[in-house]
Amino acid sequence: MTDIVEYVNQPELPNMIRWFLHHKFSNDSNASDSDIDISALPDFTGRVRLHSGALSIFFAPSDPCGIHSLRREQIRSTWTWRGGAPRQDTVLVNTGEGGSTSLPMSSYIVARVLLFFSFNYTGDDFPVALLWWYTLSEDSGCRDKETGMWLVEREYRNGGPHLAVVSVGTIFRAVHLLPFFGREHVIRSITQDNSLDSYCAYYVNRYVDHQAFEIL
Repeated sequence: MTDIVEYVNQPELPNMIRWFLHHKFSNDSNASDSDIDISALPDFTGRVRLHSGALSIFFAPSDPCGIHSLRREQIRSTWTWRGGAPRQDTVLVNTGEGGSTSLPMSSYIVARVLLFFSFNYTGDDFPVALLWWYTLSEDSGCRDKETGMWLVEREYRNGGPHLAVVSVGTIFRAVHLLPFFGREHVIRSITQDNSLDSYCAYYVNRYVDHQAFEIL
């Protein structure tokens, strides 16, 4: 575990795994994290296996090419992509009410996958992801009037990124983010490798494909 923590530069990763296990096995779904002492969390000292990606298969009724309208896509998170810079894809995470068009962004949450990994606990394998959450900008109940797209920004808590370990089963599909450029010129050093780190806000691109248009 120590080598993994140093590799991803996330010293709180072991505790985030413990919080994941607590929420996985807790009988009190209404309990707040602030009500739980960290010493009461399940202990975890097992081995962690890293993965460079995960496969998402989701129902896409408007896509006649898939088997029974199923669509498959690869989501990647790796510290070097094809021998170059890191690649950490952004995704839609199902909060449990996904598909409800009456809620902002159909009740999906945008996150960036910092790491895919898995571990064994009490004889069960858990494929999980370390995510950096994004939050809706400004008025959470309104889309941008000119583009019809939601505007999101990286979420911070206690002065640092708001991170969490979640089951890969809660990830619905990949999502494409467009930087909110504003009125400033785009500098030449901005590339596809660093654009997700270079701006404060991003549009959730509902025009990237027809499935995203229907969902978002």
